[in-house]
Amino acid sequence: MIVRSVLLLLCALGLRAQIFTLTREQMMKYTAENPFDRFPDGRPKVPDELLEKVRGLSIEEVWAVLPEKGFRRQYAGEGWKIMHPEKKLVGRAVTLQFLPARPDLQKPSDPNTNSSGPHISPHQLFIDKLQPGDVAVVDLFGKIEGGTIVGDNLATAIWNASKTGLVVDGAIRDLEGIFPIGMPVYYRGVHPSPIDYSTAMVSGVNVPVKIGDATVMPGDVVFGDRGGMYFIPPRFVKEIVDKADITHIHDEWTKMKLDTGKYKSSDIYPRPHDPALIKEYQEYLKKRLGK
Repeated sequence: MIVRSVLLLLCALGLRAQIFTLTREQMMKYTAENPFDRFPDGRPKVPDELLEKVRGLSIEEVWAVLPEKGFRRQYAGEGWKIMHPEKKLVGRAVTLQFLPARPDLQKPSDPNTNSSGPHISPHQLFIDKLQPGDVAVVDLFGKIEGGTIVGDNLATAIWNASKTGLVVDGAIRDLEGIFPIGMPVYYRGVHPSPIDYSTAMVSGVNVPVKIGDATVMPGDVVFGDRGGMYFIPPRFVKEIVDKADITHIHDEWTKMKLDTGKYKSSDIYPRPHDPALIKEYQEYLKKRLGK
């Protein structure tokens, strides 16, 4: 069904686009509730200062908002390897989609077809267009052998271009060379083989992709920590950050009271019951929020 859809889209575009990507108009249509500015291609541009606040979140704080909004498939956490789990991965998603190779679809979609210039792998062209704050999010359908999106050289290129990290539902190679870069990477496995375009082909750039159990749109805020990854639709980012501020203050107050040794956990957590403690907490919250 996916292959058929891509074929129809390629035909509709007269093969001029070569690899399917959402037009600016389509991007704006499918991200119509984005409250922020956009990149020239229409991708939502969550402000840098808000991304910095996202760094202070936890997976649980993101989870506290998105499922109740109906977005239950934005988390990917099972079966992932994490390079540098001590570092959080935060940025704006730029997506790359692969499908199992099919010659009649692959040839017209390959930008090297009918080109007299040097042969450049489609995924390298994708990497060359990354900019600061982008997170490369790659759907390589879980492929390990021949599904290695980067080695140490292209990983270095990603890091220098974006200063964020990489998510690949597939594999990497040159693990020993990538680790010293210090870049957060979420991946399925490691294999010494290079990427194999006889078995996999690029089918889309900046299109919706599947990463584990999650659906990712270009411009989603990628948030990764030791607990896995969340892909946050831009319209919910500020609400999540604001709610997390209250959670952080509540946790701060709760631990402060428990550290006195005067209270049992049930006296304080998840909420105080004593009217005097309730008043104390509310006053503390107002003070910390600057209200």
